Amino acid sequence: MTIHLPKLERRPELDALRGLFLVWMTLTHLPTRFSDFVNQPIGFISSAEGFVFMSALLVGRIYIREMLQDKAKTHLKLLKRSLKIYGYHLLLLFFAFSVAATYAAHTHKTALTNLFDFYLAHPGTAIVGSVLLLYCPPLLDILPMYVIFLAFTPLVLSASVRFGWNKILAVSVFIWLLAQFGLRDLVHSWIVGVTHLHIPLQETGAFNLFAWQAIWIVGLWLGAEMACGVMPLKKVRGPAIVLCGAVCLFFIGVRHSWLGPRLTQEALGMQLDKWSIGWLRVANLISFTVVVYWLRKYLAKVISHEPLLTIGKASLQVFCAHLFFVFVGLALLYGEVAQLHGWTAVILLVVTFVSLIIVAGRQVRKRQAKKNRSAPPPIVESPPLGS
Repeated sequence: MTIHLPKLERRPELDALRGLFLVWMTLTHLPTRFSDFVNQPIGFISSAEGFVFMSALLVGRIYIREMLQDKAKTHLKLLKRSLKIYGYHLLLLFFAFSVAATYAAHTHKTALTNLFDFYLAHPGTAIVGSVLLLYCPPLLDILPMYVIFLAFTPLVLSASVRFGWNKILAVSVFIWLLAQFGLRDLVHSWIVGVTHLHIPLQETGAFNLFAWQAIWIVGLWLGAEMACGVMPLKKVRGPAIVLCGAVCLFFIGVRHSWLGPRLTQEALGMQLDKWSIGWLRVANLISFTVVVYWLRKYLAKVISHEPLLTIGKASLQVFCAHLFFVFVGLALLYGEVAQLHGWTAVILLVVTFVSLIIVAGRQVRKRQAKKNRSAPPPIVESPPLGS
C-alpha cells in the first residue's frame, strides 16, 4: 500500500537552532567568565535540553516517513547511526583516558583530576564500564545518553505507527514520574549486581536517563507529527500563549532571584533540578517551547544565518571538537582558579569557535561532495546527529 505524505520542506531554521544550542553549550562548558552569563539566563532552560530536544525532533521528522515506507530498512539505518555515534564516543574516551587523564595525573591539575578521579583510582573498572556506557565521566555523558535513546528510537517509531502517540507519551510520562521517586537508583543497584562493576551512581553520568527520555520522546513526537503535516502546538492559542509567556517570565524572575527569598532556585531545589527534570522545570520547558513556537517566524529570521546553519548541519563533529577545547581550557587552569581570565580566555574563545566553524565547514563540504559523486535523490533535510 502506498502511503502519501505531504512534501517535507527544507527547514534551515531547525539546523540553525541546533547550531545555536551547540554554541550555547560551548560557551557554557568553556572555563571562562562567559559561562556565568550563559548558564540558564532565560529561566530554567539549558543548552543540553535544547540540543537533545532538537536532535530528537529531527530524527522523528526524517525517519517516521521512512518507517511508514520500509520498517526494516529504517531500523537498520538507525542502528548504524547509533553505532556511528558510539564509535565517536569511544574515540572521545580514548582521548580522555590516554591524554587528558594522563596529563592530569602528572601535572595534578585539579580541574582535570576531578573529572577522572574514578578512572585514576579504578582504571580497569572505568574502562569496561565506559565501553558498556555505564561509567560516564563529566562532559562525556551526553553521547552515551544519545546512543541509548537512538537505539530505542526504532521501537518507539514502530510503536507510534501501530498504537499511536498518545499511549507512547503516557508511558513516557509514567517513566518520568518513576524517575522522580528513585527508579534510577533501583536500576543502578540491579546493574551493579548483575555486572559486578562497582561504579558509584554519581559516576554513571549527571543525566537521569529515565527523566530525560521524556524530552527525547516529546521531540520525536513533534518531529513525526510535523513530517505528517500536523503540528500539535498550533492548537495552543490566545490566553494559553499569554499564560505560557507569564510562566516564562516567572521562571526568569526565580532564576535571577528577583522574587524574594522563598522563590529562588535554592529554595525550590529538586523541583527545578536539571538532571532529573523536576516538575517545575517541566512547566518551564513546556511554556518556553510554546512561546518559541509562537515566535518562530521572527526567531527564524534572526538565527537562520551562518555560521549557525553550518554548525547545526555538522553537529556530531562540532560537539566532539568542542569537548577537545574544553579539555584544553581545563588544562590551562592552575591552582584553585575556576575560570580563565584576560587574554587567555579571549584567545581560547576565538581559537575554539574558529576551529569549530572550520570543522563544520569541512564536514558539510565532504558530505556534499559525497552526494554529488553518488548523485542520490535530493535530501530535503539535513541529517540528525550522527551523520
